[in-house]
Amino acid sequence: MTLRTVPVPRPAPPRRSGGRDGSSWRVPGALVVLSVVPVVAGSLRLLEVVGGPQLLPDNPRIDTSPAPVVVHVVAAALYAFLGAFQFSARLRRRRPSWHRRSGRVLVGAGLLVALSGLWMTLFYTGAPGGELLWTVRLVVCSAMVTSIVLGFTAIRRRDIAAHRAWMVRAYALAVGAGTQVFTQGIGEGLFGTSELSTGLSISSGWVINAAVAEWVIRRPTARRARRGRTRTSLAGSR
Repeated sequence: MTLRTVPVPRPAPPRRSGGRDGSSWRVPGALVVLSVVPVVAGSLRLLEVVGGPQLLPDNPRIDTSPAPVVVHVVAAALYAFLGAFQFSARLRRRRPSWHRRSGRVLVGAGLLVALSGLWMTLFYTGAPGGELLWTVRLVVCSAMVTSIVLGFTAIRRRDIAAHRAWMVRAYALAVGAGTQVFTQGIGEGLFGTSELSTGLSISSGWVINAAVAEWVIRRPTARRARRGRTRTSLAGSR
């Protein structure tokens, strides 16, 4: 009589709490930290507008027409802080309805940021940075509006990859002020405060953010994930 050995199924390995889900909060946290300095500076400017103490250098352009600044600062703070949590994969998976609702809010806030920035570029005269920075600001604001609109239309047609790519680009441009804290400080420390130096140092903040955004969109892990989703959708349609 031959005894058969019955295979005993191995238990599944325990899921580590510090894996990808845990690390997904690092990016939102870093983005919030990046946005703190410009948001605080904008809040101090708002305090001046409503009659509080003057803690920042005088800006006669804002005194003449403060409404666009108020819209820009409030919308930018909302867009920077709320938008940071859209980068948490854990939150997107566990709270998809929250992701959709907050995304609609962010579309409106992002458009207000870009359009108010465009208005200030066109109608606030004498801003530092000269024609170079004036031109770059026009390009950045227009690119942000375009990215938000394309990202919104992409999700309407269920193109998640394109939606993600355009929204990453829009957010990277919106938080350029956080990177400019470093680039402007370094640039003016090395080359002074001329129009050219100011224009180049501020513009480089947007260039850096745009380059990082393209790396995030095109990095190998993102491409593999997109190919995996494509294969899954094709298999499901057979």
